[in-house]
Amino acid sequence: MVRHRSEKRTQSKRAVAAVAGLSALALALTACGGGSTDGDAAATTEATADVVVDPNAIQPAIVGLHIEGVEGGAWASAPFGALRLWDNGTAWSQIELAPGEFKWDNLEGALENATSKGMTDIMYVLGTTPEWNAKEVNAEDYPQPGAASAPKDLAAWDEWVKAVVTRYKGRITSYQIWNEANLANFYNGTPAEMAELTKRAYDIIKANDPEALVVAASPSTRLARAFDRFFPEYLKELGALGWPVDVFAVHTYPDGSGDPVARGALIKATQDALTAAGAPDLPLWDTELNYGLAGPGDIPGTEITGARAAGFVVRTYIDDLRYGIDRSYWYIWSLRPIPFLGVQAFAGTDAEQGFFAVDNWVVGASFNGCTETGNAVTCDFSRDGTSWVVAWAETGEAAYTTPENSQLVCDPLATCTEAAPGTEITLTEVPVRVYLQ
Repeated sequence: MVRHRSEKRTQSKRAVAAVAGLSALALALTACGGGSTDGDAAATTEATADVVVDPNAIQPAIVGLHIEGVEGGAWASAPFGALRLWDNGTAWSQIELAPGEFKWDNLEGALENATSKGMTDIMYVLGTTPEWNAKEVNAEDYPQPGAASAPKDLAAWDEWVKAVVTRYKGRITSYQIWNEANLANFYNGTPAEMAELTKRAYDIIKANDPEALVVAASPSTRLARAFDRFFPEYLKELGALGWPVDVFAVHTYPDGSGDPVARGALIKATQDALTAAGAPDLPLWDTELNYGLAGPGDIPGTEITGARAAGFVVRTYIDDLRYGIDRSYWYIWSLRPIPFLGVQAFAGTDAEQGFFAVDNWVVGASFNGCTETGNAVTCDFSRDGTSWVVAWAETGEAAYTTPENSQLVCDPLATCTEAAPGTEITLTEVPVRVYLQ
């Protein structure tokens, strides 16, 4: 379990997250963290690129998102700052259908849609392998047979990377090598082969688009054996090649009963592996996460709704600040309910309100650290001369007394109550914002 000693202030290692500020009056009006109409929300996300951002504040890209159907024009009604293209029909195996024959339609559609919405921070996943270049073809490979194989012809990989980077220079801002490379249905090659793919891609990307970031292949953390089998060896091989990445990556889905505390333990396991490998101090991105997914083993999934769903969204991004995760990409903003996800995110859901709360409570603010006192966590934020506290119980409940000059307490679903200084509050796992005068 990831914990700091009681009363110890914790700081993120790096600057992160969102869009600069609201006035003190606007803060008071939006302290509950409520959202807007769909039209207003779309305008919010479209306008992000035009906002003047305080470089010392939490930047918009802390909140990343996947969007179902983005290639066909779909867009989120909640605010976010970075887009990851995955499960959009944009993988290598879905574009280069035969050697040198490319079907760019979905990738073009996704990029045109994102650009039209003002989104400028876009990650593209370079894998998976086309069947014609696969060493091994299995029916369970994702998204199609052969996709999980290491490429048999590395020159074809080189040509693929060069084709994407030269075509989309300046439009795609980061390239991730592979998705969940420690799981056999996504990748069944060796860590050394993945490191070689990483190095080759890094050299090609930097030669053709030096400003683009290279993101390491992401391991999934919830299956400890699969993580331990792949990730330490991958890091060792990357080190032998001179660490040819700009960003490390991880996926922190807890098991079906897991919560943000369980996610914290997965973050720590990843950071411990990086430390053990002597990895350089590069940003760490969580490029895919949600809660309540079934498994592993016989653990059933968990439906997470109401204030709890919104609260898990808020805690995810504040935990990123606590633990040194520079951004996280929520999976997934969908067009309809997706049964295997514990937290559903689409227009009108409770999770949507969680993203608005993050935008109001975190984005554009200065993060002044968190304090743990027993089971209570309190995190301090400030912006434009105002300050507030976000507080919750790590598990169960915790007693909390509102500080001097407190005036309002709001949950992520925009339910607010007056709270004078010295008010006794029972904290739960759902965070609240204590707005200070």
